[in-house]
Amino acid sequence: MDGRWLEVGDGVFARRYAELDLTVGLVLGAERALVVDTRGDARQGAELAAAVLAITSLPLSVAITHAHFDHCFGTAAFAPAPVHALPRCREVLVATAAAQRARWVAHYRDHDPGTADALAATDPPLPDADAPVVLDLGGRRAELLHPGRGHTDHDLVVAVPDAGVVFAGDLVEQGAPPDLEDAVVPEWPATLDALLALRPRTVVPGHGEPVDPAFVAGQRAELAEVAALYDAVARGALTAAEAARRSPYPDVPWPIGSPE
Repeated sequence: MDGRWLEVGDGVFARRYAELDLTVGLVLGAERALVVDTRGDARQGAELAAAVLAITSLPLSVAITHAHFDHCFGTAAFAPAPVHALPRCREVLVATAAAQRARWVAHYRDHDPGTADALAATDPPLPDADAPVVLDLGGRRAELLHPGRGHTDHDLVVAVPDAGVVFAGDLVEQGAPPDLEDAVVPEWPATLDALLALRPRTVVPGHGEPVDPAFVAGQRAELAEVAALYDAVARGALTAAEAARRSPYPDVPWPIGSPE
């Protein structure tokens, strides 16, 4: 399996994967370490856990940014580490894990049967602890924050203030348009405003390479365009088809019942 570490701050790492262009994280303190997201199945989680152990033997905690399978189905590999997420993340995982698994097993079945089999055999554990506002890693704090709704209704970001790094989950994507399938479209721009108010030097997206605040501001401006079109469709000022032609991003879930 592929995977490469990037040091994005002193003792702060992003790990990059070609599969789904996924990016996860690791934050080292003096007494413990924090893993940010766990990949998409039990086998992938075990690979990540081994890669983490090659860097540190510190006791681990885990933070989950949201309930999509590629970010949290690998969590069992980190037991018995505490797993922090928003309460809503647990609710969504309970409600959708089986459907996510079936959908993505079908996606992988023809071109990557090994991943299909691993995912089919994965029963993701639920996060077991509400995310604290501050997690003390020993000489360093990690802030587990809900800046607002955007990519989902339960997005969590991990800020490492002393390193100027924010792990944004899928609130930010580099290399591809943001995924809006489960998005709270009207609120996403303000959520990115809140993320930028943390004044990061580096933002680690859930997919793609680490970026700077200017990149996030640019993506925020595009999402604001989408939000304005969404509002116009909701008010009946535009049809969904008209909005889709004007949108900077594809596959927007325009308001239900909007005319074509």
